Amino acid sequence: MSLPVFDPDCRHCKRLSGFLNEVKRDHPDYFCRPVPPFGAKQPKLLIVGLAPGLHGANRTGRPFTGDYAGILLYETLHKFGFSTRPESVAADDSLKLKQCRITNAVKCLPPANKPTGGEITTCNTYLTQELAGLRQGTVVLALGGIAHNAVLKALGLKLKDYPFGHGKFYPLPSGWMLATSYHCSRYNTQTRRLTEAMFDAVFRRIRRHIGQ
Repeated sequence: MSLPVFDPDCRHCKRLSGFLNEVKRDHPDYFCRPVPPFGAKQPKLLIVGLAPGLHGANRTGRPFTGDYAGILLYETLHKFGFSTRPESVAADDSLKLKQCRITNAVKCLPPANKPTGGEITTCNTYLTQELAGLRQGTVVLALGGIAHNAVLKALGLKLKDYPFGHGKFYPLPSGWMLATSYHCSRYNTQTRRLTEAMFDAVFRRIRRHIGQ
């Protein structure tokens, strides 16, 4: 039998499971579980990130919520009509995503924010199931090279045919569009590797593809 899109009780990766237990001991009020996807059940835009951040999604239980990486993302989602608010504060705030869902290539917090290849492969089963439920015309936005490669792996596509680069758009055999962007991490935004204008350009093209 195939795995579900998401399993809140998944403990397949021993290193990640053990690390979550350690963090929970230090921070009893943190979520410290696999972080579920957030947003529309049938999105026109699926955003794939890397993994939950220690004091972000791992704390709040919502992707890109509570850490620096989420600031630019949610502001941009709101600007282009994908979110009801420009700031995501907590999993139980009033923010709603419109036509959009956010997920991660790895659902559990990895030490130093670096999952192993085996952990990415294990969690890829969930991403495969999530992608399988998308409709034709959906845009899949990969934030960063790891997320990009995870999407291709889940779809059984060759990396050499779809090289990662900021602002690239690839029509996929499934009828979806794969879009790529540098990750909106603190490092990338503070070093100006990713600017607000660069991020806007990607979302402007996504919005044109999806329509209003």
